[in-house]
Amino acid sequence: MSKSPATRAVARRERPLSPHLTVYRPPITMTMSIIHRITGGALYFGTLLVAAWLIAAASSQAAFDWVNWAFGSWLGRLVLFGYTWALMHHMLGGLRHLIWDTGAGLEKHIASRIAWATLAGSIVLTLLIWIAGYAARGAF
Repeated sequence: MSKSPATRAVARRERPLSPHLTVYRPPITMTMSIIHRITGGALYFGTLLVAAWLIAAASSQAAFDWVNWAFGSWLGRLVLFGYTWALMHHMLGGLRHLIWDTGAGLEKHIASRIAWATLAGSIVLTLLIWIAGYAARGAF
């Protein structure tokens, strides 16, 4: 920064601030867009876990047992639950964008409803998948 008196005076002067996150509430469509990008990144790492499971299944019984133990632990199940939710949320977000690509649902109130439906649908689908999985195993 320059050391001239004029520059220091301008720097000290209070400037108007743009809306900050503490003032501005992000719309649901923006939030879902950000989460869609985050879940896309999470799916990359989750797919590495699926690949590790397949590689373990192809290599030896001991490796497969270890991976199954890791995925069966509370932490492993939590990670798999999050992966399932990320997969469902990203899928429904993709459908939301597909709807928008047709030119439908671009009105503000409709886009907001679709965004909320994406969130609710991803939660419901994730719970249904896990309930069905536990029911198929006879864990209930």
